[in-house]
This record gives sequence, structure tokens and C-alpha cells, in this order.
Amino acid sequence: MHTPSESKPEYYTVALAGNPNVGKSTVFNALTGLRQHTGNWAGKTVETAAGLCTIETAQLQLVDLPGTYSLRAHSAEEAAARDFLCFSRPNAVLVVCDAAALERNLILLLQIQELGLPVFLCVNLLDEAKQRGITLDLPALSEQLRIPVVGVTARSGIGMQTLQEQLLAFLRTPYCSHCSISYPETIEAAVQSLQAQLPQRDVPPTNRWISLRLLEQNSDLPMERLLPETPLTILEIPQVNHAADDIITTIVQQAEHIANAVTTVPEQARKREHRFDRFVLGKYTGIPLLLLLFLGLLWITIIGANYPSALLQSGFTHLRTILDSWLAGAPDWVQGLLLDGMYQVLTWVIAVMLPPMAIFFPLFTLLEDFGYLPRVAYQLDPCFRCAGTCGKQSLTMCMGLGCNAAGVTGCRIIDSPRERLIAILTNVCIPCNGRFPAMITILTIFFAASISWGGSLAAATGILLLLVLGTGMTLLLSRILSSTLLKGIPSSFTLELPPYRKPQIGRVLVRSILDRTLFVLGRACIVAAPAGMLLWILANWHLTDGQSVLCWLAEQLHPVGAIFGLDGAILLAFILGFPANEIVLPIVLMIYAAEGTLHEIGDLTQLHTILQENGWTIQTAICMLLLMLFHFPCSTTCLTIRKETHSWKWTGLAMLLPTLCGLGFCALFHGICTLLF
Repeated sequence: MHTPSESKPEYYTVALAGNPNVGKSTVFNALTGLRQHTGNWAGKTVETAAGLCTIETAQLQLVDLPGTYSLRAHSAEEAAARDFLCFSRPNAVLVVCDAAALERNLILLLQIQELGLPVFLCVNLLDEAKQRGITLDLPALSEQLRIPVVGVTARSGIGMQTLQEQLLAFLRTPYCSHCSISYPETIEAAVQSLQAQLPQRDVPPTNRWISLRLLEQNSDLPMERLLPETPLTILEIPQVNHAADDIITTIVQQAEHIANAVTTVPEQARKREHRFDRFVLGKYTGIPLLLLLFLGLLWITIIGANYPSALLQSGFTHLRTILDSWLAGAPDWVQGLLLDGMYQVLTWVIAVMLPPMAIFFPLFTLLEDFGYLPRVAYQLDPCFRCAGTCGKQSLTMCMGLGCNAAGVTGCRIIDSPRERLIAILTNVCIPCNGRFPAMITILTIFFAASISWGGSLAAATGILLLLVLGTGMTLLLSRILSSTLLKGIPSSFTLELPPYRKPQIGRVLVRSILDRTLFVLGRACIVAAPAGMLLWILANWHLTDGQSVLCWLAEQLHPVGAIFGLDGAILLAFILGFPANEIVLPIVLMIYAAEGTLHEIGDLTQLHTILQENGWTIQTAICMLLLMLFHFPCSTTCLTIRKETHSWKWTGLAMLLPTLCGLGFCALFHGICTLLF
């Protein structure tokens, strides 16, 4: 069944399975050439990814399954991996293991072997194991498991050619399962009794595996699909006390026995990493270190973004001169629509957004690749427990720093539906990269300019304080939701702390620039281009009194904006900026430019002057920052929330909660300033 006849083209389906954080996606990328995002923390792969790999004349469809620790399906990831293996029946399963954590990885491998599928073991991260003094006897491991075993270092490509060759040879060879796990006598007797009642099967999963699942009474497993002609009601299922515990205990003991037989781990290596973790995760050192790291990251971003931003704007100004000459003969409305509208807004978005993102995202990705982000989740876990939710929510917050839509999608790693919904509803309280450039710009021009020494550090501190405020509001809203609309008991949270790894600078730069910076910038530009034209139309469509529609709308909203320490232009900008947060500040400037065009901005000093001329003060800047931190998510995030929750009600609540928080903070701050000054 698993080997096609010689007359047919060679086409195989291979599933990639493994624990989280074993480099499974890296192996997938190396084999297929795709660039699926990989990271040094658990839970990165939420959905399956597929790609083609050509080896000699054979075509291999590789399916990257979600990282999972077990096939007992205690989470959505485990259920997805189990169901694919049970019902898709791939030609082989390529199990990827971490050479430095073989015992834990073998638990999953043994469970997959029991299914009766052809299993090929890839032991990854040999370089890390070597650095930690860990040695593996791969031939002995292959003999113990009775399956092919290949050792690789996927990040550097070592061993990948051998893996391809042996995997193809394995696929071409008729397979017979050699898995033999001996369970206690009571379990074995019950399995034999159930096997005698089941019809013969010549396809995986085996009757033995099905019998074990029946003994475990795994209600999540769709038995009707496995046994379509055998109703469960006619089966006499023996009652074995603690059957599920005995089964998994036996598998764990088997994995431990095999790992101890082929692995040598020096005690000194363990102690060295534990000592470093005691400092990084210490009660008195962990949080201060976290704050200092993020402060340094933001400070480097701010001081590094000014010059390239001014350089980009200068280049765009020069290009505008050339475009003006090209369109000299075109009608005025064409020039206005394309140059004063689309071009001006588009170039402003690029000049302001690109430099900070090109600095921030590589640095942030370095922390991820180093293995620090999972430690952030570990430190925040007690806080989320107090808020009545699961600590995995902190991982989705880290995803939300890149894009709130990605953070919402990442909430799938949370097992509890209640806690997953809470994380979705509160994810937007963490500012995404679409909001960062504008926030950095405002902080820089209003605080760095007013402080003679350490202005950039003050701006970085301001961003850090906003992150802390966003985190605090996330916890508060989570607590309120878990006590009212979404009552429940917090679920347990198990987080694997990966080893510290030397970041691969080249891959980090490529991944952060291509997957994050350019992706987000491209999305912003797609929205900014038509938005710029629409804004120009509104700014140049005059009413009977000569006032533009854009200014008229801003004027109507001004009394409302004054309540919150803002003006009508800012409120209108947030409304019109619903497609993407990146264009909020350009819209404000467009409204202020009553001539119907966005002024060319040579540098941040000029931008500061424009804002001050339109009534901006430090109070206005702070209220603007608060509203940028807390307001309704962009259109992409809203559609993602609707997709994940299947409800417009929850989508509306996700829009309402942060907006009420932002307006409330602005009104409170404005009221205090009015009373004091």
C-alpha cells in the first residue's frame, strides 16, 4: 500500500511530526525550499503547511504538522496531528527529534509507531547537543527502534543530503511495522479481547492502536470514522482501572529506557544552563532584565530611525520633481489625485514606517531566535493566572507585537475555548508594528526635542511605559471578562523552555525584513495608495461655502474631540484609518493641509512644527498616544477575529473594549490637566 507500483510515477506523501521547538519547520524549509517562519519557542506552527520536495525522480509532498507532545489530543494541535495521521494515511512519517531532549521526543515517536505507519527518525540539532557535551549513538538508536535514523543540523544544512537519500530509499522499500510495546498484563488481556471483536484492517491505524484508545476512553477521538461498520454499542469494552495512566506510563518508561541506552549527558552542561536561567528568570532579576532589554531595543530603534527617515524623504522629494515634469501636461485633477494624494501619503508611510521597522524587527527576532521570548511568557504566567486566564496568552501578546491579526490567529495555541476567546478580545491592547512608527514619531518629536540630553532615551521609555500600560490593561480586561461574561477556572499551562541558541544573523535579517518588515510595509502601502486618493478627493471636494468635505467632517467632530483632549481631525483620522493604523497620522496631516494636499515633510522637526501650528501640545500628544494604544483594531484584525470566533458579536466587543478604554483614559487625563492647569 505504501509503495506505488513501478508503472506509476513516484509520488509520496510524507508527514513531518515532532514536539514543538525541535526544528521541524526548519527541516521542512530545508527540504522544500519554502520559507515557513520558524522561531525558538514552542507553539509557532498552528496550522499545517505543505510543500513539494523533489528527490531524484520522486515527488514528495511534505506536510508540516503542528508541533505536539502526544497523540492523546489534549489540545487542538494534538488533535490536528492525530487526525491527519489517522485519516490521511501518509506514505511515511518523518519524526523530527531534538538531540538534546531525546527521551521526551521518543514518547511521541513510539505513539506514532503504534499507529502502524512507516516511521523515519530525523535527529536534529546535533550541533547544540555537541556544544552541551551530549553524545548519541545513532546506530544503536536505530537498532532499538528498528527504524532508519539520520542525524542532521538543519539550520546549517549538515546531513540533509543523507536524509533525502535515505528517506527516498525508505519510501521505496516495503514496510512492516516493528513497534512492540509490552503493556501490563491487564492491559494486554483487554487489548486482545477488543481486537477479537474488531473487523480485520489492512490500513493504519491498527486494531491494536484502536483497542488501546477504546480502553483509554478517549472521547475526542472520532471512532465512527475509524469503525464505520462497527457501532460502539455492540462492543464489550473491558473495564480496566487506570488504563490511560498505565498506557502512557509504559510508553514513558520505554522512551526513558531507549534514551538512556543511547545517550550520554554530562551533568556540568545541565548546571551551566540552569545557573543562567536562575538569573534570567530570577525573582528579583527577571522583570528588571526584561524591562531593560525592551528599553534598549526601543532606544536603538528610535536613535537609528531619524537619519534614514530624513534620507528617504529627501529622495522622495527629488523623485516628486521628476514625476511633476512627467505629468506636466496632464489635467490638474490627475496630477492632484496621483501626486498630491496617492504619492504624498504613500511616500510618507514608507519614510516614517520603514526605518523603525527595519531596526526593531531584526532586534526582536534576535531575542526570539536566542530563546528569550518563552522566558517572557514564563515570567508573565503568574500574572495571567491572577487574571483568571492561561499563561499562553502572553505568547499571543508577543505575536501581537508584530501584527494583531497574527496574534489573534496565534490564540489557537490556547486549549480552553473560554481562555482563547479572552485572549482574542484583549489582544489588540498590545500595540502592533503598524502603530509603533507613529507612536515613536510622536514621542520623538515632542519629548526628544524638549529634552537637551537623553531625549531618545525618554522617547524609548515612553514606548516602554505604553507597553506596560497595554499589558496591564490586557490583564485587567481579562480579569473582568473571566469574572463576568466568560466565567471559568484557569486551565493548567505547560511551557517548554528551549535551550539558548546562538542566533543566525543572516537568516534573522532575511526573515525579519522579508516576513515582517516588507510584509507589513507592503500591506500599509496597498491601503495607503487608495486612501491617499480618497483623502485628496475629500480635501478637494468643496461645499457651497468653499470648505472641503474633509475639513467640514473634522469640524463637526471637533466638539467631541475636545472632550478627550483631541480635535476633530484626529478623531476623523482614526475613523478613516480603519483599513490600516499606519495611515492615521498622514490623514491628520492631510486634514491640516487645508490646501487639499499633504505638505512635503523634510524631517521630524518640520513635522513637529506643522503639528504645533495646528494646536498640538504635549497634552495633545499624550492623548493621541493613549488613543493609538487603545482603539478599535484595523480591518484586517477585525476580519481575523470574525474568522476565529465565527461571531460578529464578539468581533464588535473586540472593537468596543479597547476603544472605550482609550477614550476613557483620554477623558480622564484631559480632565486632570484642565483642573491642574
